[in-house]
Amino acid sequence: MVGWDGWRFAWGLLLSLAIAGIARRRSTLSRDGFWGAVLTGTLTLGCGGWAWGVALVAFFLSSTVLTLWHKERKISLEQVAAKGGERDLWQVLANGGVAALIAVLWAFLSHPVLPVAFAGALAAATADTWATEVGALSPKPPRRITDGRVVPPGTSGGVTVLGWLAGVGGALFLAAVFFPIARVENAPVELRTGLYAVLGGIFGMTADSLLGATLQGMYRCPACGDETERRMHCGGPAVRTRGWSWVTNDVVNLAATLVGALVAVALARN
Repeated sequence: MVGWDGWRFAWGLLLSLAIAGIARRRSTLSRDGFWGAVLTGTLTLGCGGWAWGVALVAFFLSSTVLTLWHKERKISLEQVAAKGGERDLWQVLANGGVAALIAVLWAFLSHPVLPVAFAGALAAATADTWATEVGALSPKPPRRITDGRVVPPGTSGGVTVLGWLAGVGGALFLAAVFFPIARVENAPVELRTGLYAVLGGIFGMTADSLLGATLQGMYRCPACGDETERRMHCGGPAVRTRGWSWVTNDVVNLAATLVGALVAVALARN
């Protein structure tokens, strides 16, 4: 355990304010998303340590860069997605909340399995975000993960080879950032356990696609006929065509990070 350190909390707050502020100015965070990022960043660095904080920053910055990459080509996808390019509070918590909670548990319990759980959760968030942002630029249309049917770009549960490879790269990237620094801080991890986090990230990304294709609520706009995650479209209510209304994209993302953490822990304990 790194231990409690007031200076680390101070650094966490300052860095979170600075990075979230930049993201806010670049219109990748909403106002409440800004405060969500500050909260998760401060708790993660303050309770976990520098490896945990740097890993969260690496996830956030890489995701922001990929969101802005060819943004003009992705604008049409925002008509399908429930939310646009700005990440709000619930999106921030859905992606980073589990990791921040594990960091808080680490400060109190110092159980050796918690760093692996943290890395698995954040690897899942990174893999899913990279897969979404890069896969949106695939020259080939996505296919639904459950039946292989071609679906419109941006459809929940749709996957592409390019997106899947990007997701694997995201999980590898996160593990490569976290585990070497964690070892320097004398956390109870070995470099080989990074593989467990990578696998957790891949499983979490896959769970995200499966839930998006089955349980997530999807709607059809009676005005334009488009399928969408939005309950309101073209100025009126859309009709639910499948899934459960309470299973939103945020719920799916939260579940994916939980799967990432649990798979990484299960592998580490075997």
